Amino acid sequence: MAGSLLPVGKAVLRSRQPSNCYIFNANLQHPKSIPDLLPSKKRAKQNNTLKMSVLLSPLVCQYRLKPVSALDSDIPRPIDQRSEDLKSSESFKQWDSLTAKFAGAANIPFLILQLPQIILNARNLLAGNQAALYAVPWLGMFTGLLGNLSLLSYFIKKRETEVVVVQTLGVVTIYIVISQLAMAGSMPLPHYAVTSVVIACGLVVNFMNYFYLLNPVIWRYWEDFITIAGLSALPQVMWSTFIPYVPNTILPGAVAFVLAILAVIMSRTGKLPEKGIKFVGSLSGWTATLLFMWMPVSQMWTNLLNPDNIKGLSALSMLLAMVGNGLMIPRALFTRDLMWFTGSTWACICYGWGNLVCLYCCKVISREFFLASTVAFVAWLVFSFWRDTQVYGYNSPLKSLKELVFGS
Repeated sequence: MAGSLLPVGKAVLRSRQPSNCYIFNANLQHPKSIPDLLPSKKRAKQNNTLKMSVLLSPLVCQYRLKPVSALDSDIPRPIDQRSEDLKSSESFKQWDSLTAKFAGAANIPFLILQLPQIILNARNLLAGNQAALYAVPWLGMFTGLLGNLSLLSYFIKKRETEVVVVQTLGVVTIYIVISQLAMAGSMPLPHYAVTSVVIACGLVVNFMNYFYLLNPVIWRYWEDFITIAGLSALPQVMWSTFIPYVPNTILPGAVAFVLAILAVIMSRTGKLPEKGIKFVGSLSGWTATLLFMWMPVSQMWTNLLNPDNIKGLSALSMLLAMVGNGLMIPRALFTRDLMWFTGSTWACICYGWGNLVCLYCCKVISREFFLASTVAFVAWLVFSFWRDTQVYGYNSPLKSLKELVFGS
C-alpha cells in the first residue's frame, strides 16, 4: 500500500556474558522513501555524530571480560569466565565432574567423624552420666556451628551443590551434639534456645534461596547477620584460647561487634567505595573460614600446655578430618576459590596431619601409620595440581597457584 510502512521482523540483541547490558528490541521497517544524499562533508559530520551517540547510548552493551579476582565471593563460578573452547573440551568436563564427586564424597568421612561423639553422648545420657558431657566445650561446638552455617550461605550463593550437602551435614550433626550438651546441662538453656532459632531460620533462609524462593532483601539481611555474628565471634574465640594467660574479658568480641555493625551500615548506605563494599560482602565467608582455621591452632595450643592429653586424641578422627578436607581441595583449586582452598588445605595440614605429628612424637601411633598418611597426603596434593595444570593447558602448576591467589 502506497505511503505505508512494511514491518519486516524484530531483531533482538543480547550479550552472551552476564553484564549490565540492556536487551534492545527494534522493529526493522522499510523506509517510506530514500532521502537525498547530503554533501560529503555534512555526511561525514553526521556519521561522526551518529557514532558518538551510539557509543555513548545506554542501549549499547559495553561489556568487557575482566580478570576474575580470587577474593571476590560474589562471583558464582569463576570457571564460567573461561573460553568456550576450554569449557567444551572433554578433559575439562571430566575433571569438572570428578572434582564435584570428590567434594560430595567428603560427606562420608565427615559423617563418620561426628557419629562416635554423638553415640558416646547418647550412651552417657541414657546411663545418667551427664558429667561426662561437660568434657565437650559447648562454646567450641557453637563456634563450629556458626562457621558451618556461614559457609553454607557462602556455598549456596556459589551453587556448589556437593559442598552445600557437606556444610548442611556439619550444621545438623553439630546441632545434635549441642542439643545433647543442653540436655546434660552443660550448655545454658537460654543460649540453646537462641541457637535453635538461629539454626532453624538459617536453614530455611538458605534453602529457600537455593531454590530461588527467597526475596533478595531478606537474603541481604541474612548476610548482614552472619557477617556481624562471624566478626564478633572470631576475635573473642581467638582471645579465649589463651586464657588464663590473658584476662578473661568479652572486650575483643564487643569491639568487633561494634566495628562489624558500622561496616555493614556503611556498606548498605553506600558510604564505602566499590572495593570496600565487596570486601564487606566477603567477610562472612572469610570469618567462617578463619574460625575453622583457628580450631586446629587451639587444639595444638592445648596439646602444648597438656602433653598428657594428646593420648586422648583419636588418630582415626584426625585421619578422617584430613581425608574429608583433602577431598575438597581439587574442587576448590579447579574453581579458583581461594577462600575454600585456604580453609581445606589449612585443615588438612594443621588439624589432620599436624595432630598426627603430635601423636607420632608422643609414640601414640606407629611410624608406618604416620609415614603412610604423610605420603598419601603429599601425593594427593601433587595429583590435584598436576591434573589441574593439564586440564587448563598450562606448563607449570605455579600458573594454577597464581590464578588461585591473584585471579585469572
